[in-house]
Amino acid sequence: MSDIPKEVTVAAAQFSPVLFDKGATIQKAAGIIRDAADRGASLVVFPESFIPCYPRALSFGMTFGGNSGKGRGDYKRYFDNAVNILEDLAPLQNAAKKNKIFVSVGVTERDGGTLYCANVIISDSGEILSRYRKIKPTALERCLWGEGNAAPRAVETPFGKAGALICWENYMPLARLSLYSQDISIYLAPNADGRREFQATLRHIAQEGRVFVIACNQFVTKADYPRDLERYADLETAIEEISPGGSCVIGPSGKYIAPPVYRKEELIVCKLPLHKLPSARLDFDPCGHYSRPDLFEFKVK
Repeated sequence: MSDIPKEVTVAAAQFSPVLFDKGATIQKAAGIIRDAADRGASLVVFPESFIPCYPRALSFGMTFGGNSGKGRGDYKRYFDNAVNILEDLAPLQNAAKKNKIFVSVGVTERDGGTLYCANVIISDSGEILSRYRKIKPTALERCLWGEGNAAPRAVETPFGKAGALICWENYMPLARLSLYSQDISIYLAPNADGRREFQATLRHIAQEGRVFVIACNQFVTKADYPRDLERYADLETAIEEISPGGSCVIGPSGKYIAPPVYRKEELIVCKLPLHKLPSARLDFDPCGHYSRPDLFEFKVK
């Protein structure tokens, strides 16, 4: 780690997308990228499925074993606003290059007739370094998104290796191990989980992997949803703050560098003391001196 800087400034972008509007959300994200760079950040992380949105509380008319057919119009709207990664992300690539900042952004990706929850990492030169599709959507997500077929892959940055798992994939021990085994320094956790219980998982990951964790969720209220959705009635029983946030940054000791922010949009900016990472692994390194390869074998297909 001799070539790694002593510290790096990072940002977690806890914002609401312009729900169901790909173009407007991309433009909003480009502005946030600029603001993060202006505040000195070398990396900015956006939430899970920020483009065009994480459609929390909507059913799309589905029930167990059936579909009423009254949400198909909403699904088409969502499908039409899903992202073609090779065509639609040019504004974000340009913003990353112009502002010399790495970008991690969650999108709903369209590929043929199927949607995927994906995370894209863009370099400070505007190059797409990785596209990772969520390998295990949760609950009704499994009707909306297909499953990715590749394990997460770390990318090289000037401030160490970085890799991402999406939301409840962070509960999957072997998925986490696949990132730890790539010797990452920065663990990205874009998510849609605003529960305070999820913070325990994020803090555990920081300690378990001896990594810096950047977790980012959206802040979304009922007022952010288009009123002309076919299934807008699904929101009647939802709380006003449908996604309360909870974005945070955690150090390898499990202590907050930037504590979770709730109930508002905010660009959370802080410094990661990268020079402390080697000493954090003095007494625990999950894939090094605290592993037992003579007893356990781990393989990624």
